[in-house]
Amino acid sequence: MPSKPSLRFELKYQINEGEHIILAQLLDAMLQRDPNGDKYNDYRVRSLYFDTFDDESLTEKMDGVPERRKYRIRIYNNSDRQIRLECKKKVNDLTSKESAEIPRDLAEQLIARDTTGLLSTREPLLHQMFYELTVRQSKPVVIVDYIREAYLFPTEDVRITFDKQLRSGLRSIDLFNPYVPLVDPFPSPTIILEVKYNRALALHVKDLLCSVKAMRQAFSKYTICRSI
Repeated sequence: MPSKPSLRFELKYQINEGEHIILAQLLDAMLQRDPNGDKYNDYRVRSLYFDTFDDESLTEKMDGVPERRKYRIRIYNNSDRQIRLECKKKVNDLTSKESAEIPRDLAEQLIARDTTGLLSTREPLLHQMFYELTVRQSKPVVIVDYIREAYLFPTEDVRITFDKQLRSGLRSIDLFNPYVPLVDPFPSPTIILEVKYNRALALHVKDLLCSVKAMRQAFSKYTICRSI
């Protein structure tokens, strides 16, 4: 079943490895680990992003348009066991994500811009994707690949993640190829800290985050990976 989109706060920071180690130890002692993680609390995320023929999503992000959306197909740990079509919407500091699980054959059709599998669907997100591919002439443009480490707190659905080893697939759209060439977009090791929650952060979670002195940034993994 598709998830229902709801607006949430999403704060982003770029931190170094030292800050990551300190904060991860604190979070690990007080919050829950993501059940999807391995023994190191890590799992791989790979997304193939779509954009219009004139790169509207990229341009809107670069121009700071307050309300925008991006479409992507996402897989985990280089596996096709779970494939999600997602639409992420941004409204100032708030985000929502609409998601639907799809089979690999449909994912491959969408990557090829073949709308055959969308003609009889009742899924609203797939209807939106049909519009994106046909009217807006969207196409797959870049693979974004990274290792995610996540911690959870149930009150206000707090989710704190460290995204590590960010890599860009350059112009490749071969989402299911585990050997696709990937390039590091940063000149030095960089970790992206993301803090997501519904309405407010619990005080003890706020106190934990105060151990990081990094400045908040309007950071987009998609934009960084497109910029190479």
